Amino acid sequence: MEKALVRNASYTHFILDGFTDLGELRPLLFIPYFFMFILSIAANSFLLYIIISTRALHSPMCILIAIMACVDLCLPLFFAPNMLVSLAFNIREISLGGCLVQMFGIHFVGAFMSTVLLWMALDRYFAICTPLFYHKRMAFRSFLSFVIPPVIRNVLVNTLMVGLAGKRTFCLNTMNHCFCEHMALVQLSCDDVSINNLVGLLNIFIVPVADFVLISASYVVIFFSIFSKSGKPNMKAINTAMTHIIVMTVHLSFALIAFLSYRVRNDFSQSSRVFLSSMYLLFPNCFNPIIYGIRTKEIRKQALKCVGFTLSE
Repeated sequence: MEKALVRNASYTHFILDGFTDLGELRPLLFIPYFFMFILSIAANSFLLYIIISTRALHSPMCILIAIMACVDLCLPLFFAPNMLVSLAFNIREISLGGCLVQMFGIHFVGAFMSTVLLWMALDRYFAICTPLFYHKRMAFRSFLSFVIPPVIRNVLVNTLMVGLAGKRTFCLNTMNHCFCEHMALVQLSCDDVSINNLVGLLNIFIVPVADFVLISASYVVIFFSIFSKSGKPNMKAINTAMTHIIVMTVHLSFALIAFLSYRVRNDFSQSSRVFLSSMYLLFPNCFNPIIYGIRTKEIRKQALKCVGFTLSE
């Protein structure tokens, strides 16, 4: 009855109601989230500075690591400041337009977390499996043929998903989240949201799942190539591949947990779902620059020099 009364008067402003079941403890979440936000910004900015300022790090792989750092730097900016203000000052309102912009930014930039890992896997495949043609295939014009299709895919899929969400009629305006997540918004609709659920699932399978299938296939071929060659295995190649696999595993684990918490019946509380969604976006952004800085020797060496240490060869 209530939905029928407001069906022709769709809400255009929403209340982000994440973590409200924690009561007086809710503002305390500002501290860990603020620390992670600052760590993400500082670590990725430092990594970018190291790569940009060091000419020896202008190799294709380091450039791809710099692109990953840009993604990790930009993604929290779409949701963390708004979430921190909400936690600290209890300012929870957001307009539909602001919500859709935030949603597009989160999903579009977030899509490149797996896409950049795919480009890194291609770089390692060319370097290890076809070393004689590596520089030819990683030349700017040649590599564009691998860059442009995923970019177009990410733009089209996320534009469709956000566009369909914006066309809904909303009978409710309290969103059980700290930022505008796709499913959290469309669940407030008066109408049937089957098409939105379908597009959301297609987004997941066409972007991150497809990327991870191709990444996994690439590393199967890479490791087969490494261990099938006579002589001692190339430990540098193995180390580089393992770095990407660690980052990919962390990203995929958080993505699957966040996805399943909303689409599979479980006993998770609303706060648990919001926490998992926020960690899916925020934790890898803190983790990636640290793991690349520690496990990539050239970057580690320059980073230590920058802070006043020397690395013994």
